[in-house]
Amino acid sequence: MRDRCAVCGLDYDRLCTDDGAAFFIIVLYSALILPLAAWFQFALEPPIWIHFLVWIPVIIFGAVALMRLFKAWLIAQQFKHNAGDASFTR
Repeated sequence: MRDRCAVCGLDYDRLCTDDGAAFFIIVLYSALILPLAAWFQFALEPPIWIHFLVWIPVIIFGAVALMRLFKAWLIAQQFKHNAGDASFTR
């Protein structure tokens, strides 16, 4: 990731999403995939290797495709709410 935005000069050092995007993808994407996999099983009753053949690529490619979107959303939310590192003063 760059240090600053080439257009507006926004400092990216204070924006840190860490594993936040991965968490949202795991939770939300699995809520979408699980009903589809259950329907697939109960409607077609395929052997287990078909499940592996279908769902592993769907999960991997879908999660990778969503990663950029969720990272951008988290950065936009941090910018919108002027979020930064927590500091405690006494």
